[in-house]
Amino acid sequence: MSALDSQRRVVSGMRPNGRLHLGHYHGVLKNWIRVQHEYDCFFCISDWHALSTDYEASAGIAQHVMDMAVDWLAAGISPSSATLFVQSQVQEHAEMHLLLSMICPLGWLERMPSYRDLQHDLQHTDQNSYGFLGYPLLQAADILLYRAGLVPVGGDQVSHVEFARDIARRFNHLYGREPDFEVKAEAAIRKLGRKTSKLYVSLRKAYQEQGDLEALNTARAVVKEQQTITLGDQERLYGYLEGSGRLLLPEPRELLSDNPRLAGLDGERMGKSVNNAIFLRDTAEEVEEKVRRMPTDPARVRREDPGEPTRCPVWHMHRAHSGEDVCRWAEQGCRSAGIGCLQCNTPLIDAIKAELAPLQERALDYEQNPDLVRSILAEGADRARDEARETLADVRRAVGLNYR
Repeated sequence: MSALDSQRRVVSGMRPNGRLHLGHYHGVLKNWIRVQHEYDCFFCISDWHALSTDYEASAGIAQHVMDMAVDWLAAGISPSSATLFVQSQVQEHAEMHLLLSMICPLGWLERMPSYRDLQHDLQHTDQNSYGFLGYPLLQAADILLYRAGLVPVGGDQVSHVEFARDIARRFNHLYGREPDFEVKAEAAIRKLGRKTSKLYVSLRKAYQEQGDLEALNTARAVVKEQQTITLGDQERLYGYLEGSGRLLLPEPRELLSDNPRLAGLDGERMGKSVNNAIFLRDTAEEVEEKVRRMPTDPARVRREDPGEPTRCPVWHMHRAHSGEDVCRWAEQGCRSAGIGCLQCNTPLIDAIKAELAPLQERALDYEQNPDLVRSILAEGADRARDEARETLADVRRAVGLNYR
């Protein structure tokens, strides 16, 4: 895969630790549903990652994997538009992780913000394992194995993509260097012909001196169009655009979601472990019960007291699920004490149930046909494996482990 093609490749995944909730749906899945029609997408159920913190409860992981697959499919992730697979069914992830671990400085892992945050949040778990320390490297392997150019993440996950980028850059520096690289790159430029060579040089200068990303992408496209140069020269020209070595592993970039993080029933981040979530397969009765017991603006002690919607978790839930007219009605009614909190809850309950109804109908079909779900994941693993093997063959050659 060329550097330009990698910009059309998206990789992302989730750890299977139970059924998904509205926070996953609005924060992640809606974005995936959109990008699956715009990019070549690989979506991974990261069961090895689940072991990094829950290895003592591993008996439930298989069921969690099936639950996650059903929720993905029911939400609208299509196996005809994206590749869905289970991480452990593509063994190449393990080898890629092993090879990258040999060049990963220990301090890089210890300084990861998420490592320190998880140490605080998961104090009840055993954190004295390499799996816990090294899971950002396994995540980097997941990304780099498919030479993904883009990784859809929320703002709190940007550091993981930056880490994967650093690992790719280090790998390229160590193994992309070759004797007389610049001499060979300059020779490859001359093979482009006078007009194209001049364009390549000007675009390279615009990127390296001014940071012009459009010039970088244009230069990549120019190189890709050339039919008269070898694959080795093509890789040199890609690498020469950005540094002083062949570009063996493209450096991924984050694809930030426009979807805001959905607050939970208590106004804090929605999560299964804190019991403040509405799950995608909750019954209508469960949805109603959960919304009815949500806390509201503490200033509204009596029905006639005016409130402030921004302090109310129900209002924030309205903004994610209700139309503009209902949101205006709820906001104005709260501030004027024109409506009570129970009145405000009712249209929210209706909106959530209406949004979940078709999803739950599709989920029921998949629940009743687990063989279909397994078949989708198996076919996805086959395609993922083909891509992963191609990358690993190049990585082994670069490292010097090619014995054929």
